[in-house]
Amino acid sequence: MPSTHRAETFPANTPATSQIFTTVLSHGPLTRLEVARRAGLSAAAVTKAVRPLIEAGYLVEDADQEAPPALGRPANLVRVDGGRALFVGVKVTGDEIIGVLTDLCCRIRVARRVPLARRTPPAVLTAIADLTQELLTEADGLGVRVQGLGVAVSGDVDRAEGSVRYSPFLDWRDVPLAELAATTTGLPVTVDNDVRALTVAEQWFGDGVGLSDFAVVTVGAGIGCGLVVHGRVVAGAHGVAGEIGHVPVDPAGPVCHCGNRGCVEAIAADGAILARIRAATGIEVPDSIAAVDLARRGDAAARQAYAEAGAAIGRGIATVANLLGPERVIISGEGLAAYDLFAEQIRDAFTATAFGSAARCDVRTRPLPFEEWARGAAATAIQSFIGSDVPPRPRSARLQGTVASSRPDPQDTP
Repeated sequence: MPSTHRAETFPANTPATSQIFTTVLSHGPLTRLEVARRAGLSAAAVTKAVRPLIEAGYLVEDADQEAPPALGRPANLVRVDGGRALFVGVKVTGDEIIGVLTDLCCRIRVARRVPLARRTPPAVLTAIADLTQELLTEADGLGVRVQGLGVAVSGDVDRAEGSVRYSPFLDWRDVPLAELAATTTGLPVTVDNDVRALTVAEQWFGDGVGLSDFAVVTVGAGIGCGLVVHGRVVAGAHGVAGEIGHVPVDPAGPVCHCGNRGCVEAIAADGAILARIRAATGIEVPDSIAAVDLARRGDAAARQAYAEAGAAIGRGIATVANLLGPERVIISGEGLAAYDLFAEQIRDAFTATAFGSAARCDVRTRPLPFEEWARGAAATAIQSFIGSDVPPRPRSARLQGTVASSRPDPQDTP
């Protein structure tokens, strides 16, 4: 049954207000002067935007007790009241659904996992609705209203339309998931690609905070990539920007499920690695856990499969670095369980393929459980609620004295 929760409207929902709120959310607590500096707006604009947010309880202003006494009266710091609103985030995989209840600062309050018996849209929708209702009951116990639901799904997802165009792991095509989920849950729903959702969380709260240009590359069942360019998470004109998994890196490589040959995903995804090990050894390796164990016990074919996977990932990351010049690439995903088996090959292939100063990109790993992917889904719901299609300007843009546009482009926002 639809929820009886009724979402509020974020106060004074203008581009400047959203930008200021997001700045405090990612970087706060801050003085008003620092908010203005980071957001690239005037002090008057900040004062005008902050007032209704404080009145509505979304922002709180406190004295900075750590300011040196010699400076006189402590400056007031503005911070987000995380307990003012709650959000639900859901990550859908091929065999389970992970849900989290977060506060307005995207801190996880409750996490749940439920198995997924079938992958059909009705079955998944029912599981999402049931799990959401569980989390809404938890929210009732906290006495705080849930303002939105974010759903993260792998594949080609049109966030603006709320539609899953194609999800190979779920075998879905053209499913209007946002509309269906909103009907069954009674909440405003944001649907996005799972890697882009994770990238939103990394930009606001993780290893991407303060960076103008970075990428999140995920390895596991598939190979995904979320991109932040000039401070914005981009989806591209057709919603498929960052499909690093379908960058061909070996013309003689195996055929990918997309129909091309030698894609990164056809070499480095979990299923591809398993297939190569089975073909080379004749052993019916049941899953990635067994494959990793076989490689760590010294099986040459298994180790070679992981080495080839690492080289493919390294070349794919180098392609991103060559095209976009990110400051950082964050590698995550369940495939990091085997990182020791292909880390050297990733580094070597990246170094060999990256052009010039692109090789200076900071490539780092960040193991994240699926609860963090669900948190990313919640972050997209927060983003929709506050109307923050334009994130706070990163430090590099501020130092150049540029002012980020406050006009969102629906095609370039997640």
